[in-house]
Amino acid sequence: MAKKRLVPALFLIVIVLLIIIAILWWREHRSNDNPVQKVSATDEQIERGRYAVRAADCAACHTVEGGGLFAGGFPMETPFGTVHGSNITPSADYGIGRWTREDFYRAVREGITPGGRHLYPAMPYNSYHSMSDKDLDDIYAYLMTRPAIDVPTPENDLPFPFNQRFLMIGWNLLFQNKDPLPAVSSGDSELWVRGRYLTDVLGHCAECHTPRGMFGQMDLAQSLKGGTLGRFKAADITPQALAERGWTPDDLAQFLATGNAPQGSAFSEMHMVVALSTQYLTKNDMKAMTTYLMGDQPPAPKVAQLTPGGDQGRTQYLNLCAGCHGVSGEGKPNVAPAMAGNATIRQADATNLIASIFDGLPEQAFPGHGNMQSMPGFARKLNDQQMAELVNYTRTTWGGLPGDITAAQIGALREH
Repeated sequence: MAKKRLVPALFLIVIVLLIIIAILWWREHRSNDNPVQKVSATDEQIERGRYAVRAADCAACHTVEGGGLFAGGFPMETPFGTVHGSNITPSADYGIGRWTREDFYRAVREGITPGGRHLYPAMPYNSYHSMSDKDLDDIYAYLMTRPAIDVPTPENDLPFPFNQRFLMIGWNLLFQNKDPLPAVSSGDSELWVRGRYLTDVLGHCAECHTPRGMFGQMDLAQSLKGGTLGRFKAADITPQALAERGWTPDDLAQFLATGNAPQGSAFSEMHMVVALSTQYLTKNDMKAMTTYLMGDQPPAPKVAQLTPGGDQGRTQYLNLCAGCHGVSGEGKPNVAPAMAGNATIRQADATNLIASIFDGLPEQAFPGHGNMQSMPGFARKLNDQQMAELVNYTRTTWGGLPGDITAAQIGALREH
């Protein structure tokens, strides 16, 4: 009798689950039939919105190379697959043209679009949730007064079950952050408070510079202590770590404004951040951001204790690197950054240094007519032992670090 009663009960449970899944699937895929929104704004508000959009670095994820501004399509590689930035122009059918101001607020702060469709946390709503009403109003006004570009967003390339957006309901219950991100420095000045907002909210720096757990959630106990970005790693940008690599507030401000500083030049995703976002900050906001990143009382920059490297590594350097970076590592303006004091070389984790030597770097233009020539990759010219010797030579000669990188470590990254 018990078995006979169990079968109908299980059947009923399965039916209920299927109905719930069907409803959730429908909510994620239904079309938005709101009327097209007509938004008017003053020139002053539009300019404030333009500035806030740049400070929030919206173009980086919502514009693809060769495509229209904010028309979407930029591929973001994640451990779970590829997510494409969406179209946020006023396009009625492909963008946000039917979104009300309240719809926009909810999408930015909670990651839920009109009708209940969930955004993946590649959209940094876990940082944007503290964005001010004024900034949201200005951003909405600016975006809704841009030209509509009728381009569909490419389909995300996510395997099952990650392609089921309704699973984000559970993710948000577990990991969605409603509190301010933990402060990484000490301060209470007006500049420090403004800088915290620019860094943690608008600039959403923690999204890249914070380690993530197995489900893609930020480990906020390690806020700004470095994260992985595909081939490269976003550096630890807490005050002590910045000072350990020789940064000062003035040098950091120069880097964020121009992409170049005595500690080196921006590359990979950080080059995009400078090009599309931080170069446009006002001098006061730039000072505010660096004040927060290093604190009201910034730690003194550490002077590296340099040791001449080994002969084998020096031979590799002279043969392959000295032509651009200089025999003494002095670098060449608009050609290659200096080795001496270079923050990438001074990172205890040599991943970015090794990956740069392996793969090379593209030619890059910087604000203010700056430029760096392309750097060739040497993965095919050097075996693992030779690469280890070159890396160790640069670390000991200019980084003040031990020459303890092994051929096995090089081989592991080569296969990555």
